[in-house]
Order: sequence, then C-alpha cells, then structure tokens
Amino acid sequence: MKTINTLYLRPAIILSLFCALFIFIYAFALGKANSFLYLNADLGTVADTFFKIITNAGDGLIWLAALLILIFVLKRKDGIVFFIFTFVFNTVITQVFKYLIVPDAPRPIKFIADTSAIHLVPGVTVHSISSFPSGHTATIFCLYLLFSMFINQRWWLSVGLLISLIVAYSRIYLAQHFPQDIGGGILTAIAAVVLTYIILQNIYKRKLHSS
Repeated sequence: MKTINTLYLRPAIILSLFCALFIFIYAFALGKANSFLYLNADLGTVADTFFKIITNAGDGLIWLAALLILIFVLKRKDGIVFFIFTFVFNTVITQVFKYLIVPDAPRPIKFIADTSAIHLVPGVTVHSISSFPSGHTATIFCLYLLFSMFINQRWWLSVGLLISLIVAYSRIYLAQHFPQDIGGGILTAIAAVVLTYIILQNIYKRKLHSS
C-alpha cells in the first residue's frame, strides 16, 4: 500500500459513481423495458461485429491479461496483492447477487414479451436469467479503477472511462443486460476496490505500528 499512488483513484471513483447514478435515473425515468430497447437499437453489421468483439474486454479471462500488463508492462509488482484482493471481492459480490440475492432476475429476452422488438446479434448466445449485476461491467470498471492507480496519469481518467462505458454498453447492445444491471456492475466494481483499499490500508497500518 505504501508504494501505490491513489491520486487518481478518487476522481475515477467519482466519475464511475456519476455514470452509475445517471444510468439508474435514466432507467427509472423510462422504465426497465424502454430504457433497454432504446439502447438496444440495431446499428448495423459493423456495430454488431464491433460490440461482439469489444465485449470480451469484460470477460473473466481479461483479469489474467491485465495482471500480466501490470507485472511486465507497467512493472508494478507492488500492486499484485491489491489486484488479487479486488478480483476476489468483485467475483464474490457479483456471484452473491447473481445466484443468491436475485438469482432469477430475468434478462431482456425473458422479461420483454415481444422478443421481436429486441435486436439480437447473430452468433451471440443470449442468456435469460441472473441479470443483476452485469459481471462484464463490474470487471471492466474494476480494471479502470485499478489502472487509475498503476498508470497514474490524468489521461487514463477519460480514456479508461470511455473504454469501460463502451464495454458496458456492449452488454445492452448484445441483449444480455438492462441498464440497471450496468449501473449495478459499476457499483460492484467500486465496492470491490474500496473494500480492498480499506482492508490493505488497515493491514499496512498494523504492520507499521507493530514494527
């Protein structure tokens, strides 16, 4: 914890919270179905291909790629523990909500009666339950917050946020999630990173006092 610079973590968290709040307000104002359908509109085959590819940036395997970048590109081995703790908290929170708290939360294909109104991308398997929160969104926003500390550059606040929002939007475009699920994924990421920071900070302080 001593060598990790959190200068850009706070603004990254604030920006993420603002995005989550905006998404929840948007979804509440238009309703669950309409807020999804407006964003799920067919943008053409190029968009289909693009979002089908970019959505993988929120897949579970991206954690491994990000860890390798952290170690070998950014050369920040001091961040491995923070990285692992965040991964564990993010996974646990996401799975608890998906399979214990709201296990039967319907996804768009199951919730919306007129499925013909939903834009489905060819080649994408659409799931029907365990909608909240969006795991892909939680993952990409976790990495956004984590790299705000390890890259430690102002440009990442905007570039990283844009990438994260595009990946999050891909989950709606591919008919996998509602906007509320995206907002929930962002809050999950924030919770995972904040919990990690608090716990590791306390451990570091205890070691400091005991030495």
